[in-house]
Amino acid sequence: MNLTSKIYIAGHRGLVGSGIVRALREAGYQNLVMRTHQELDLTRQSEVEEFFENERPAGVIVAAAKVGGILANQSFPSEFLYENLMIASNVIHTAAKQKVEKLLFLGSSCIYPKFAPQPIQEKSLLTGPLEKTNEAYAISKIAGLKLTEYYNTQYGLKFISAMPSNLYGPGDNFHPDHSHVIPGLIRRFHEAKMNHSPVIKVWGTGKPLREFLYVDDLAAAVCFLFQNYEAPELINIGTGDEVTIAELALLIKQTVGYEGKIEFDEGFPDGTPRKVMDCTRIRGLGWGPRVDLHAGLKSTYEWVLRTGALK
Repeated sequence: MNLTSKIYIAGHRGLVGSGIVRALREAGYQNLVMRTHQELDLTRQSEVEEFFENERPAGVIVAAAKVGGILANQSFPSEFLYENLMIASNVIHTAAKQKVEKLLFLGSSCIYPKFAPQPIQEKSLLTGPLEKTNEAYAISKIAGLKLTEYYNTQYGLKFISAMPSNLYGPGDNFHPDHSHVIPGLIRRFHEAKMNHSPVIKVWGTGKPLREFLYVDDLAAAVCFLFQNYEAPELINIGTGDEVTIAELALLIKQTVGYEGKIEFDEGFPDGTPRKVMDCTRIRGLGWGPRVDLHAGLKSTYEWVLRTGALK
């Protein structure tokens, strides 16, 4: 891809897509193509085919997805499986038919088995059962990355897939019920601070270990891989650092400035006990993250206050 190549970013208004758009523009790319869901429904094959026929992008980055936290995944598994399967299948297949020069499909670390050896290497894929709380989403992402891999190996297309760790940052979804852990906790701690609540309850035991990647670091990695990676095998993107949910809650409490007490509600599921990515491959290519968790949380909360994202 050169700086004038037409690049389509699917899902440009989400956390990941908006970060990728920022990174591409900062890198000097001048011909970005974007469509809202109202303008282009990626679950409808005919609309996707018409779009590709008219626009003929040289590059495609697939960041579009139906996403949510544990509660949303448990409540709507049918929707998570169907919509994400349709998005992946329609975009990847149509891009292949149109002979798109380069495609990058973004998955999620939840594709790996619940009890995969830690840190999780790319070869752990499909070696064990998935975490039940987000199984539907994981299955759809596995299908997408395998379709990407097969078009690469069968037809020699430069289609690649990358697996980011848990993401957070400006542009995240702060819905009170359907958000991931960091935006969900930021909302709850902020509201507890505003309401002078003496105690805030955090779901689960607080013991699971998680790795978090700031969205702008992911965006930089996507730009890097788009220029420097062509292998069919998926590649992990992460920090290699991990914290317990209890440690994370304390960091967010300090970031928000909440002065009450934290209690853990063990009636809610923990999910996977530990999940940290082995990022040896991408680091070997020359990429590494720049934003640590403390700085990333501070930047995210400042964005929340500045934009009124919790209203």
